[in-house]
Amino acid sequence: QVQMVESGGGLVQAGDSLTLSCAASGRIFSSYAKGWFRQAPGKERELVAAINWRASSTYYADSVKGRFTISRDNANNTAYLQMNSLKPEDTAVYYCAAAPGLSGIGVDKLRYDYWGQGTQVTVSS
Repeated sequence: QVQMVESGGGLVQAGDSLTLSCAASGRIFSSYAKGWFRQAPGKERELVAAINWRASSTYYADSVKGRFTISRDNANNTAYLQMNSLKPEDTAVYYCAAAPGLSGIGVDKLRYDYWGQGTQVTVSS
């Protein structure tokens, strides 16, 4: 069974930090590109950060550059999103996703075949 499970979300104050984790199992191999997306109420799901399977290349949305860091531990098939200096506008459900057969970074959400169930991040002002 294919599974991706996020954890680490919660309610924090502006300026705080959170680290999200995403554990993959089943057929989701450590060689897949990984990404973190978020979806706020009434808005489309957007790519926040992405990383290739070697962890040699990363991508960040302009809104999170300098504050968020994506990383991965291929030995444990886990991806992370370190979020610092959180702002109320970062409030959303955060999803991790995996893109098979992609040697580089996936910036198109249509390339991602596997998704987690999401974890809520709420930042109060």
